[in-house]
Amino acid sequence: MTGEHAKPDADAGAETGNSAAIAAAFADGPAYVPYLAVGDPDYEASKAYVEALDRGGADVIELGLPFSEPIAEGPTIQGALVRALDAGMTPDRFFEFAEGLDVDAPLVCMTYYNLIYQYDEETGPRPFVERAAAAGIEGLVVPDLPAEEADPLREACDEFGLDLVFIVAPTTVGERLDRIMSRVSGYVYVQARLGTTGARDDVSDQTTESLDRLADYDVPKAVGFGISSGEHAERIVAGGADGIIVGSALVDIVADGVENDLSTEAVAERLESLSRELKEGAERGHAARAEAPDAS
Repeated sequence: MTGEHAKPDADAGAETGNSAAIAAAFADGPAYVPYLAVGDPDYEASKAYVEALDRGGADVIELGLPFSEPIAEGPTIQGALVRALDAGMTPDRFFEFAEGLDVDAPLVCMTYYNLIYQYDEETGPRPFVERAAAAGIEGLVVPDLPAEEADPLREACDEFGLDLVFIVAPTTVGERLDRIMSRVSGYVYVQARLGTTGARDDVSDQTTESLDRLADYDVPKAVGFGISSGEHAERIVAGGADGIIVGSALVDIVADGVENDLSTEAVAERLESLSRELKEGAERGHAARAEAPDAS
């Protein structure tokens, strides 16, 4: 459905945030949340790739709005953002891109606060959030925004019905954790390990510790940083996650397509295939958790 994204009844999102669509994505089993940088390697190919994620079972799609200084990203995603910027991606083109997608999954914008704050001549986050809402964006992830400085963005998100997703690191504890969790909505992005983003061959033991620390907070927990296979997804969801966030493993496929001059169709097929593997792994993990002796 071009330019429109599935939105259940508004009441569905009342307890966990502003977006009913994001709440619904986490309501019935684990959510698969893939990420791609918008405009990588070009506008039309990127559109095909995002739509492939949707066909592969995405429950929420994180769209990266390129920024020149992405401090939370590893080399893989930094490379994607550079390719997208070189191809001419801007905030306004990003919003046009979102409006033109034919997907069912709700869309979340992941970007950095400088772009949000400087979007309009009237500085401050409100114009960006208003435009994002008009484009069908359901939430924002802003890695460089401290919770202590997030109130203006939180207020704008509340005004226009967007969720504001925060990242919680393995080292986030005490009052700082409480401040973050008092401002988060939709879901919390649980960083599986310290460092920057990037696909890994293993799953960090820090993940379980982070999930245990967040157990008393009533918001879905989606784990990211390093997930690259269905086995990873299964283990993380079986360990208590409500969802998985996957970026670098998907961006690697796009980068390989650029390096080897693969067709858009071939890359899209690989993205859809890995998406299905990740979604199925998450579902296996959810089933295993439900069958565990101590499952509630």
